[in-house]
Amino acid sequence: GLFEAIAGYGLGGSSIALFGRVGGGIYTKAADVGADLVGKVEKDIPEDDPRNPATIADNVGDNVGDIAGMGADLFGSFAESTCAALVIASLSSIGEQHMWAAMMFPLCVTAVGILVSFVTTLVATDIKPASQISEIESSLKLQLVLSTVLMTPCVYFLANSLLPAEFTGLFTDDPAKVTKNYYVFYCVISGLWAGLLIGLVTEYYTSNRYQPVKDVADSCKTGAATNVIFGLALGYKSTIIPIFAIAISIYVSHTLAAMYGVACAALGMLGVLSTCLAIDAYGPISDNAGGIAEMAYMGDDIRERTDALDAAGNTTAAIGKGFAIGSAALVSLALFGAYVQRANVLDKDASILTPRVFCGMLVGAMLPYWFSAMTMKSVGKAALAMVEEVREQFRTIPGLMEGTGTPDYKRCVEISTKASLAEMVPPGVLVMGSPIVCGVLFGTQTLAGMLVGSLVSSVQLAISMSNTGGAWDNAKKYIEAGASDHAASLGPKGSEAHKAAVTGDTVGDPLKDTSGPALNIVMKLMAVESLVFAPFFYAHTRDGLLFRLLGV
Repeated sequence: GLFEAIAGYGLGGSSIALFGRVGGGIYTKAADVGADLVGKVEKDIPEDDPRNPATIADNVGDNVGDIAGMGADLFGSFAESTCAALVIASLSSIGEQHMWAAMMFPLCVTAVGILVSFVTTLVATDIKPASQISEIESSLKLQLVLSTVLMTPCVYFLANSLLPAEFTGLFTDDPAKVTKNYYVFYCVISGLWAGLLIGLVTEYYTSNRYQPVKDVADSCKTGAATNVIFGLALGYKSTIIPIFAIAISIYVSHTLAAMYGVACAALGMLGVLSTCLAIDAYGPISDNAGGIAEMAYMGDDIRERTDALDAAGNTTAAIGKGFAIGSAALVSLALFGAYVQRANVLDKDASILTPRVFCGMLVGAMLPYWFSAMTMKSVGKAALAMVEEVREQFRTIPGLMEGTGTPDYKRCVEISTKASLAEMVPPGVLVMGSPIVCGVLFGTQTLAGMLVGSLVSSVQLAISMSNTGGAWDNAKKYIEAGASDHAASLGPKGSEAHKAAVTGDTVGDPLKDTSGPALNIVMKLMAVESLVFAPFFYAHTRDGLLFRLLGV
């Protein structure tokens, strides 16, 4: 009963994360797209210029979507990975023999992660702070690497101290199979180091210090179309190494400790959660600082520094999203394992050669695309209303373009707020309704297939969307900064290459800040909801009401 309550806790955490991610994403991107299209492209005024009516809504949205949304997302991952580990452990000899210290192992991993993050923060702020613009990204990356290195021996100590030398009951096909405590250590560090690898690969594909983003910037010379083509290709290619990292982590952890190992791998990836959240929040804070500098008409040197911080922040935000996506994949698989156990779906019942399971997989793989279509269209509709409002204000408010009139910022904030509240309902109904409808009408087998299909499809789509959007954003900033000969050759702000980069950035905004990150919650929420309702499905609709009605 206690661990069923924990599953409900995970469901609550993921539900609020969905609304935070989707609602926050629609809010921030409606304002961002509206501000960019009219301000930069049509009126040729700088980003965050106080003459632009959508500027305040844009800056508020950074906090709503990128800080509150990411916080809720990672909290949901943490709650659900802990929930999956505790539920699976309670069904093993650890739970049967009431080994309380061993049961607390997942929570202790996270607690140690917080202490490790304190130490790494001190390194970045007091021991080795960044003193030059070129050191910003390196300093943030050092925190991530250092926290991963320090976490490794701490996890070994916890596994030896809290877990029994040997325990059983983790493998459903062979309950007597023995799992040793150091197996669990390997599971945790497989997730921990896979997370670091995903972070570093994400940095490579989204930082303007590396060739991929420079290639995207270079493609802007021939217009927006080639920029979009190069950006999409970059996003698709960026899935390769993260997927291998996640796959290896899953294989190692499942081989050593079944689904409990996968849940521990997810906890390992989230072990440096505090550091991840800090470097992710760095991005929107830097962006807002730049906005304030622009609105206050501070000197060009101030704006140059805030732009450098913002560009680094863009990369750290992409790294944070990479961690969130990787951990969501592991969490979803662990929750799927818990669901299969709770719903008594046997291995032979979950075979993809079974028509019900395969059909469920196909539908599950389609759901992330349907969800993304909904969220993208929601941003488009809200952005359209924002663009019309901004244009109307430039037309009707005397002296606005000259800087003598005052824009109606409040009206733009209202448009974003109303759009985000109204437009997040249909995607929410799709994600939360699908497992219930599938479980009741088509049974536990089909639902198992749907969960797997959704997981496999969501993780690829989320990585490519997030990295494509991040690359387009930093390609634009690379051209604007003009810090190298190559960047300067692409032209100053207002050049044709810059306008093409702005178009790419505008297309990428809803990809990297709305649809992509929200897919993390799609795979987690469907899995945890299925786990919560698994006993009901097993007791009442195991074979599916529709199949029962048709007599098949």
